[in-house]
Order: sequence, then C-alpha cells, then structure tokens
Amino acid sequence: MNNPGNMSNIIIYTIITLSAIGVVAALILYIVAQRFKVFEDPRIDLVEDALPAANCGGCGYPGCRNFAEACVKSDNLKGLFCPVGGNETMAKVASILGIEIEEQELKVAVVRCAGSYDKRPRINIYDGPASCAIISSLYGGDTGCSYGCFGLGDCVRSCDFDAIHMDPEKGLPFVTDEKCTACGACVEACPKNIIELRKRNKKDRKIFVCCINEDKGSIAGKNCEVACIGCGKCVKVCPYDAITLENYLAYIDPYKCRLCRKCVDVCPTNAILEINFPPRKVRDTEEQSDQSVPVDASDSERDIK
Repeated sequence: MNNPGNMSNIIIYTIITLSAIGVVAALILYIVAQRFKVFEDPRIDLVEDALPAANCGGCGYPGCRNFAEACVKSDNLKGLFCPVGGNETMAKVASILGIEIEEQELKVAVVRCAGSYDKRPRINIYDGPASCAIISSLYGGDTGCSYGCFGLGDCVRSCDFDAIHMDPEKGLPFVTDEKCTACGACVEACPKNIIELRKRNKKDRKIFVCCINEDKGSIAGKNCEVACIGCGKCVKVCPYDAITLENYLAYIDPYKCRLCRKCVDVCPTNAILEINFPPRKVRDTEEQSDQSVPVDASDSERDIK
C-alpha cells in the first residue's frame, strides 16, 4: 500500500522541478531577447502617424509603416514621396526628421485611349471572366486595335480612392481628377499600359495624345477613328519641342508642353485631347470682313500727296 507521505513528497518535488525549469527557461529567453534585441527609432511612429494611413503602395513600399522606416533611415528624403498626402504631408515628415525638402510636382492619372464603342468597332465577342488581366493573356482583344482598352475595369477595382470609373456608353475608364492621388494602382493594374501618371497643371488642364497604337498609320486609322496615325503634323507645329514621334506614335512631354493647343488644331484624327480648358473664342468671319474695309484708290493717292 502506497505511503501518503511519499506521495506528498513526490508532488512537492515535481512542482519544485517544473518551477525551476520554468525559471531557467525564462532566464534563457530573456538573455536571448536582450542579445538579439532590435532597436527601433521612436521617430518611425511619429512619421507613421503623420502619414494618411492609406497603405496604397503608391510610395513604392508595401505600407505606410515601411515608408516611415525608409524616411527615418534616409538623410534627405530624396526619392521618397507620399502621393496621397502630397507636399503637405511630406513637409510634416521633414519637420519631424529635422530636414528640409523641395516640393514636388503633383501628378494625376490619364487614360490614353479614346477608342470608344463608336470609334473602335468590335470584330469578335469575348465570352469569359471579366478581367483585363485574364483576357490579355489570351489574345489582343475584341477589336482590330491590339493596343486599346479592354474595358473590363481592372483599373476601377484597383483604386482605393474611388477616382476611376467605367463609362458604360463608351466602354472606357475615366478619371476624376479631384479624387486621384496618383498612387499608381491603376497604372499597375492595366495590362495594356494605357494609363499614365502625368504632371498635374493648374486647374487640372492637360493636353496629351490619347492613343498608344504603334501600328502604321493606315492600319491604326482603319481599326480606330481616333488613333494616332503618325503624320507628324503636331511635331512640326509645336514651338516648344514638346512632341516626339517614334514608332508611328506621337508623345507629348508634360514637362515641356506649355498648353498652347496648337497641336490639337492640326491633328487630323482628333487623337490629341485638351481637357479642362475654357471654350475657344469663336471668331465672327462676317465681323472681320466688315472691319477690313478695302481702301479706295483715290484716298490712297490723297494720302501719298
């Protein structure tokens, strides 16, 4: 028969042994934690709090926390910019870190395709998942233009700021400038690369070639009424050397362009768009003809005398 005293001693020894093991394990974990302790700069929290917490990735980092860490480790914030917060947010970050930065020019997304349903006729019917990424892996699209927008809205679904939507009548996405933060999510989502981040001008005015078709002019014009045909008229008329022509496609440099709109007037296919400009002044030809009254010959002779 078991002795009750011995059982009590066994229980006590077990408790003491387990307690000792726990204390030793805790001591080892503490030593290891101190040995491999990673110091984190407290300014990271301050910078993160100053950011808009969008975690959109527009800065090039997975989230605001990662961006804050990069800012703290940087000496001058060169190449670091939060597109959502803009210059105001970056000024706060610079103040926290005690450095000075230069303001950067803001950008806005533009859709470089004007091939709506009535301008770019369909030659086949796509019957599959409504995803631009999927259809791009299958074929060039349901029109003769293999460069144009699929119109399935991957860019819309990628935007966290409700800044881009599909136009059901045209089958093309459009950007609401006031909401666009230039995070670049829609640019990454578009498999056709028709969305571009361009310089944001005053009053959101912009002029750009709304086409990325690099086919020869005859082929591009056959497949889309508003395609750039590479005629070069816009290049010749531009007084600021802002337009280049390569692979049968014109491109307007947003930093050289002075928004004079001369290129818009000479484009034969209306591939160059002017957005947010006031209406052009219509000159009354009849009024001009009245003002330019021919001079009588006798009056001219009288003036000469």
